[in-house]
Amino acid sequence: MDTRDDCNLYALLARGFPRDRGACALDAGDGLLYSWDDIEHASAALANLFARLGLPRGARIAVQVEKSPEALLLYLATLRAGHVHLPLNTAYQPAEIDYFLGDAEPSVLVCSPANLGRLEPLARRHRVAHVFTLGADRRGTLLEAAAGEATRFETVRCAAGDLACIVYTSGTTGRSKGAMLSHANIGSNALTLHHYWRWRSGDVLLHMLPIYHVHGLFVAVHGALLSGSRMIWRARFDAKEAIALLPQATVFMGVPTMYVRLLDEPGFDAAVCRDMRLFVSGSAPLLPETFRQFEARTGRRILERYGMSETVMLTSNPYDGNRVAGTVGLPLPGVQVRVVDDAGRPCAVGGTGAIEVRGPNVFSGYWRMPQQTREAFTADGFFRTGDLGCRDANGYLSIVGRSKDLIITGGLNVYPKEIESLLDEMDGVAESAVIGLPHRDLGEAVTAVVVREPGAVLDEAALIAALRERIAAFKVPRRIHVVDELPRNTMGKVQKNVLRAQYQES
Repeated sequence: MDTRDDCNLYALLARGFPRDRGACALDAGDGLLYSWDDIEHASAALANLFARLGLPRGARIAVQVEKSPEALLLYLATLRAGHVHLPLNTAYQPAEIDYFLGDAEPSVLVCSPANLGRLEPLARRHRVAHVFTLGADRRGTLLEAAAGEATRFETVRCAAGDLACIVYTSGTTGRSKGAMLSHANIGSNALTLHHYWRWRSGDVLLHMLPIYHVHGLFVAVHGALLSGSRMIWRARFDAKEAIALLPQATVFMGVPTMYVRLLDEPGFDAAVCRDMRLFVSGSAPLLPETFRQFEARTGRRILERYGMSETVMLTSNPYDGNRVAGTVGLPLPGVQVRVVDDAGRPCAVGGTGAIEVRGPNVFSGYWRMPQQTREAFTADGFFRTGDLGCRDANGYLSIVGRSKDLIITGGLNVYPKEIESLLDEMDGVAESAVIGLPHRDLGEAVTAVVVREPGAVLDEAALIAALRERIAAFKVPRRIHVVDELPRNTMGKVQKNVLRAQYQES
């Protein structure tokens, strides 16, 4: 008999499904509707496929596919079968996937049919036992293999600490780290947000986020599933389509770029948002100007929150109460947040320091990186986020900087060191520095400054093209400036603040 606790994340989410299982759970457009029964039965068939494959318990299932309802069903099936979901950004190039397959050692890789020729040799080299394809058009070998499976499956019982997902974060040293999130980490946060944001059964979520990261997969999807709410599911964000669909919705979650683009549309107004009760922004800082313009245009205040791959959500502006522009609100129930100076002492009100957090949502550590895990936590168990912040007299937290040199572009994380390492290897490049510059649409634009070796001739377009072959497009600098030397302080450290000021208007 399995003596594990009944902590499977899918079992938790399924308790929120409505009694009417024939009701629409997901509207994918073009008349394609999925009922709650469809979600239950299709995820069961996929879970039965995994059982037939004889995968070891806790096997990693790596997924790099375009957003589709079936991609969501694959995630739910992985949870049901007691395995570990490994979502990978669809922009990642084969060289990046090569690292993830070697590090995580998944038993299964699911990729888009278009990428099979490039990724199957990598999977074979890393001894991935099973490779399937899944297209956004519901074609591919995964669904073909599951077609004959039973549509009933007894969800595997899991302990609270069993892994549910490994989410890779960009590495400060160029090597990505796999944040290990348990069923309890994710489930506790889902329940907290369910209550804190007042999810209810009549809600309709307009879902236009990708599902390879925390915001789109955990925060948005779990909120809808836990409350038995219908999702209007679209593969990607389009401002005009969003305006057409918002009158049918009550909840929308987006990154700041999406709100900027909505405001750029003359048809976006209060009438479009008449039934909306909640707009959430995250994954990157929301400019106070955007917050104010949005309220003036719609009469609604965006709710900004703060979270990380390692922790899911940590703070939120209140649902009932003052939402303060430029802040990410207050600690969520059960979450402890502190701001400390270099000596680990609490900062005074308004003082800037390192943000450290503790709570049931905080991950257990980095996959197969014990040293980095030890360094990430304080002696009393707080996780060092790497972000700098300050708190006002009312306890509202503001993110004022990033001690890990992180760039956030379009809601996606980019660590300069990864790009610098690639640039430094290129012929004619002596050294490089990568910075983020303010960008109205993206928040920050990735920009590189490279020093040429004596006598070398460097071509900006050629450098950018070379990077596009190695890394995801969102990491590739929009501009590369060639210089003779980088500014340094008296200790020899590159002064990126000087570079940001110099190229801000370029």
